Amino acid sequence: MGKTIRFGVSLDMDLLARFDDLCEKKSYQTRSEAIRDLIRGALIQKEWEDQEQESIGVLSLVYDHHQSDLSQKLTEIQHQALDVIITSMHIHLDHHHCLEVLVLRGSGKTIKETSEKLISTKGVKHGKVNLTTTGKGIA
Repeated sequence: MGKTIRFGVSLDMDLLARFDDLCEKKSYQTRSEAIRDLIRGALIQKEWEDQEQESIGVLSLVYDHHQSDLSQKLTEIQHQALDVIITSMHIHLDHHHCLEVLVLRGSGKTIKETSEKLISTKGVKHGKVNLTTTGKGIA
């Protein structure tokens, strides 16, 4: 980690009060920690704009496993993306519904394309990809 630099920030009192409330609700020890997380989040978002940079995605899918051939279709798509999918976890939520969680690693473009194929598969009730970083270059 590099040398720590201190700098001042000017904020409207109302905005600062709302920020302090947010810091308290999220259990930040200091405003500095909260600001560092906000900056890191912006930098990670910027990474995702570079479609070729290696990134990480966590995809969650909720579906009814009794729907005709849906499990097979999802498995086929996953087998076509073995170079991107690092691991998966299957959870039975109830008699009908399952949660599938996949960790994907590759270019942002490939992760997005694979996630979109899975989410848009007929019968998937909900899908969401959470984009993150490999941690390289983020202090």
